[in-house]
Amino acid sequence: MQSILLSSQEQAWLHMASAQRVASKQWLEALDHYQCSALTLLTDLPNVSVELNELKAAIAPGLVEKAINWACSNPAHHLVYFGSSFYPDALKQLVSPPLVLFVIGEPELLKKPQVAIVGSRRASNAGKTTAQEFAQGLSAVGITVTSGLATGIDSAAHRGGLTGNGRTIAVMGTGPDVIYPSKNKALANSIVDAGGAIISEFFPGQGPKPWHFPRRNRIIAALSMGTVVVEAKIKSGTLITANLAADLGKEVFAVPGSIFHAYTEGCHWLIQQGAKLVTKVNDIFDEFAIEPQQLSLGVDVEKQKSEVNSLATDKLLASVDYDITAIDVIAQRNAVTVDKVMASLLEYELRGLVAAVPGGYVKLRGK
Repeated sequence: MQSILLSSQEQAWLHMASAQRVASKQWLEALDHYQCSALTLLTDLPNVSVELNELKAAIAPGLVEKAINWACSNPAHHLVYFGSSFYPDALKQLVSPPLVLFVIGEPELLKKPQVAIVGSRRASNAGKTTAQEFAQGLSAVGITVTSGLATGIDSAAHRGGLTGNGRTIAVMGTGPDVIYPSKNKALANSIVDAGGAIISEFFPGQGPKPWHFPRRNRIIAALSMGTVVVEAKIKSGTLITANLAADLGKEVFAVPGSIFHAYTEGCHWLIQQGAKLVTKVNDIFDEFAIEPQQLSLGVDVEKQKSEVNSLATDKLLASVDYDITAIDVIAQRNAVTVDKVMASLLEYELRGLVAAVPGGYVKLRGK
């Protein structure tokens, strides 16, 4: 085994994350209350409360040991903890964000502009083709495609993401060493080899459990600027992801299909609820005010980098509804101050993307 030492802070966050019957927000509240580091919270505080001692009692040393062994076994294995520079701010919007992410591949990819593509495991050939083509279009302009490594739409999205200038991220509902389904091991290896990433909040050795996948879905929704749904039943994990994205103020896109196909009912329901109907990848670019040619391979590198990075701020535009949206609601959805929201909204208004109305702002149709 290659020796890769973990810092004391990394180990402290691992210890907290191993207490899996404790919501992560309880640890974060304790850190905020004591105004200290994770290491200090666990080792150096005198006269701690009964509540903190109860949190410490839930720590699972066995899981911590497995995690350390996993991290030390391969230089491509990374621990991204809540306070690290690689930890994406987008996940901090969650009520109980993961304290630690286990990453195989490129951890810096977590903070890049992403669009999620999700859908049915039992997708039609047409659905899988659509997902792959959308992913290819996004990847071609440098956008990372995020999905859940499941069969069907997820797998097609990852394959499409492998073909372009961008990368693809697979968020798993198992430990980082347990590829599920097992037939996607080759696809998982291809994702990492191509500069992408496999990520999970579950500890090494943990297999698939029914309750793992809704937790996985919240990470997919939070990481991405928007979520594209390609084929989904009304009652499905895919719609959970879409609803989570909407709750976070992210854009939701749905691909329509035959009214006689059960696997398009979910997409049609989402459209009825206000999701944007999309039939081509340019429809997604329109929502984020991006011209595809701006990000083509022939443009200047610095210009390309600037325009791709600007996607990170367009989530604010996505949080403005077509109905009147109050300024404080927009600020809350983006976890920023009202002053910053006002400055961005003024820019969007000048660009013709939103309009000021009594009570707030509205997004202009077709934007």
